This record gives sequence, C-alpha cells and structure tokens, in this order.
Amino acid sequence: MEKVRLDPNQLPPMPVALVGTLAEGRANFMAAAWITRVTIKPPRIGVGINHRQWTHGRIQETGAFSLCFPGPDLVEKTDYCGLASGRNADKSAIFDVYYGDTPGAPLIRECPLCYEVVLDQAVDLATHTFFIGEIKTVWADEAIAADGKIAVEKWNPLLLTMPDNRYWTLGNQVADAWSVGKALKKGEAK
Repeated sequence: MEKVRLDPNQLPPMPVALVGTLAEGRANFMAAAWITRVTIKPPRIGVGINHRQWTHGRIQETGAFSLCFPGPDLVEKTDYCGLASGRNADKSAIFDVYYGDTPGAPLIRECPLCYEVVLDQAVDLATHTFFIGEIKTVWADEAIAADGKIAVEKWNPLLLTMPDNRYWTLGNQVADAWSVGKALKKGEAK
C-alpha cells in the first residue's frame, strides 16, 4: 500500500484519565491523555502536564496524584475537567470523591479504574513536565476485574485522538501480545 506523509502531531488514540490532586484542601481533577507506563518493577506511570495547568503545581506541592480512567458515560464531566481550571472551579463537586491509601491522591468513585501514584521524578520539558510516579494502589470496579487484573473485555475506556480532539471507545481484541508472533520468531512462518 502507498504511504503518505502526515503531520508530526498525528498520534494514535490515547486513554483519557482524570488526574487528581489536592488543592487548597480540596480535591481537584483535570483531564489528560498523555499517559504511559514507564517501568514494570516497580510499577511506574507517567503523565505529561502543561506548565500552565493548575494541576501541575499541585502535583509538585503534594508529591502525589491519582489517575482515574472514566468510561463514555462520564464524557461530559471529563471534558468539563479539561475546560475548567481548578483555580476558578470546584470540579470535585461533580464527582463522588473518596480516598484510598495515598495522601494527596483523591479518587473518583464513578470511574471504573483508579490509580494512586506517588511522584518519583519530574522531567521538565519546553512546555510540559512529564511526571513519573510509582503506582501504589489500583482500584477497579468488580465488574471490570478478574483474578486481580483488569478484564479489558468488560471495560470500555474513553480514548482521545489528536489533533482532531475527539473521544472514542475501545474496539475488539485482535490477538495475544508476546504470543501471536512466536511462529515468526522461530522462523516457522509461511
């Protein structure tokens, strides 16, 4: 198939999370999608946040944050959390907020999956900081959990595409990773 050049800002779909912090004694949440696993042992995750965001300073102050992954039923509230600033709005008022084991990491009960994260390091970039933290606790609705893991087939995460700025949901499983390619690795492919 013929290949065409795309704008370098074209990215594949990214999971959307609500980044939770404590701000002036109350929970605050911002929508973010620049999230990735960083290491397995210990389990670390990273999120890129613009220097101008109020959440940016709150993570630096508290040394902790949460990542709560909403489903499509929370798309309106999630988008609002990306539009409104915690400087001017109490975004915690639209959620049922609870706390787990990590001080400074408020959680959202309506989100089927939430991570409590303790800040490990912050990598300062031109316009953003990439916050890397150790995952301390993961909370999941029983409906999407099986054998201590996420049952992806039961979960419907919200995804974001950029630069068209659209929300999507996940599709179907295609194959098992680190398995489907074994025949090629062994030279058995035909």
